[in-house]
Amino acid sequence: MLDLTKLTTETRNDKTMNLDQMTPAELAAVMNEEDGNVVKAVREVIPEIATAIEWATESLNRGGRIIYMGAGTSGRLGVLDAVECPPTFGVSPDLVIGLIAGGEGAFVKAVEGAEDNQTLGVQELKDLSLNENDIVIGLAASGRTPYVIHGLAYANSVGCKTVGIACNRQSEVGKAAQLAVEPVTGPEVLTGSTRLKAGTAQKMILNMISTGSMVGFGKVYQNLMVDVLQTNEKLVVRAQNITMTATGCTREEAKAALFEADGHVKTAIVMILLSCGAEEARKHLDAARGHVRNAL
Repeated sequence: MLDLTKLTTETRNDKTMNLDQMTPAELAAVMNEEDGNVVKAVREVIPEIATAIEWATESLNRGGRIIYMGAGTSGRLGVLDAVECPPTFGVSPDLVIGLIAGGEGAFVKAVEGAEDNQTLGVQELKDLSLNENDIVIGLAASGRTPYVIHGLAYANSVGCKTVGIACNRQSEVGKAAQLAVEPVTGPEVLTGSTRLKAGTAQKMILNMISTGSMVGFGKVYQNLMVDVLQTNEKLVVRAQNITMTATGCTREEAKAALFEADGHVKTAIVMILLSCGAEEARKHLDAARGHVRNAL
């Protein structure tokens, strides 16, 4: 029988033994208090997160991809981070990929037993034509998910950089990866419900990895999303605002530059700051590998 008793994510929280008797205010207060421990736990693994960011950036700059793997909540968090990268950073949906045990349908409905499958993750990585330029990041709150462990093992055999994110120390997922990121968030308010503190910790770490690697990939100027896609009215205005903020120009000047730049914010910014046309601005950006600051 699988022994979960040694996993801190599975132990009982002394502060919530009477959770079923708490008032809504008491329940919200204790959850808020416990969530404060997540920030501390993540802070303890900042050096490892920094290495993960470096590796992910290197993969992107080599033409590789960031691939998340997980089951249940962990898998959903990876998929969530992946699908938010295209609109935020203007990248292809194939650049940051989220794999969840059981396939896309498992995002909204649990697929029983998928996380225990030892070959499913490997096959999905093969289907993606995984290569040594990619980085595979395995997510498992417990740190023992077979789907993730065997996927990481295969990625290692291909020559990829691999990262294991778990919320228990000395986890099997951490051992299967070249880099273990293991914030210990402690017992959950609701025993074993790792969608709570463990899930929050994983979300925070993924925010850091995707944002940090996209900064290194040239998708940010100052602290502005200069490759944002204009897919709705709000984002059209945001693109104008970003151009105005970065250059000090008027809204009409921003609109004109964006029109000439075919809606590409980076190009519009370089055009205005270097007083040049769109074609010359694109040449500067190409020479700078897309980094606005270097193009200037």
